[in-house]
Amino acid sequence: MGYDKGIDFVNTTLPDIIELKNINMSYDGGKNYIIKDLNFLIEDKPNQGQFVVILGLSGCGKSSLLRFICGLQKPTSGEIFIKGKPRSEASPIGMVFQQYSSFPWLSVLDNVALGLQYKGVPKKERREKAMEMIKIVGLEGHEKKYAKYPLLSGGQLQRIAIAGSLVTDPEIIVMDEPFGALDLNTRLQMQDLLCEIWTKLQSTIIFVTHDLPEAVYLGDDIYIMRACPGMIVEKISVNLPLERDRNLKRTTPFMNIVNHVEERMIAIQHFMDEEKKANSK
Repeated sequence: MGYDKGIDFVNTTLPDIIELKNINMSYDGGKNYIIKDLNFLIEDKPNQGQFVVILGLSGCGKSSLLRFICGLQKPTSGEIFIKGKPRSEASPIGMVFQQYSSFPWLSVLDNVALGLQYKGVPKKERREKAMEMIKIVGLEGHEKKYAKYPLLSGGQLQRIAIAGSLVTDPEIIVMDEPFGALDLNTRLQMQDLLCEIWTKLQSTIIFVTHDLPEAVYLGDDIYIMRACPGMIVEKISVNLPLERDRNLKRTTPFMNIVNHVEERMIAIQHFMDEEKKANSK
């Protein structure tokens, strides 16, 4: 199988959540493209939501794709639609990144409530909603502490970021390697927490990671990007129960999917290596 072009996305009768059409990104006026002819489509799954995972080598454009969706970066060319309409500042999207994004001079409660404050929600209501979310992410009892290390651990700071992104009830949440800086035990705890929260929210999550078991454990669809130029070249459906716990990771179906994802990643890398050799002749 060749990986010289992106996969074909079929637009069905289901409502569109996110669509990127013919996205190109160049920093030198088009001489070289970091991303070229990238297409991406996520449709709604009624009464379920979606957990979409994006994999790929460093530099392939995964983070750029998320920034395009969030509006933090504009592509050189192409179109971006959120729920069938051109992306705008009003598009309801929550964001969680690898770097801790809390304001250390604010309390945990004030950090979580900040998005509601920007939306003009009255103080009493936003503090009540923030406390509800603080309880959900397991930070009750820490709400008055300043959101900084070492008063709080790295895992607790990421819980603040997740709570803050969820408190405004966004229909779309993007996460760029949110657990990458955490120790193994904390990372596993955060995976379980995210699984639990997502099954309740039924929202759309787009999650970037380099960890293959994490991708399979969290995702119901996995997309793999190639680099030079970046485009989505593989889709893998994760046919596992929606409600998951750590015992799933010890099962044969889980390990089979992890092995399959690894094989596809290796195949894509091999294709790129051969392509590079051919172009250098």
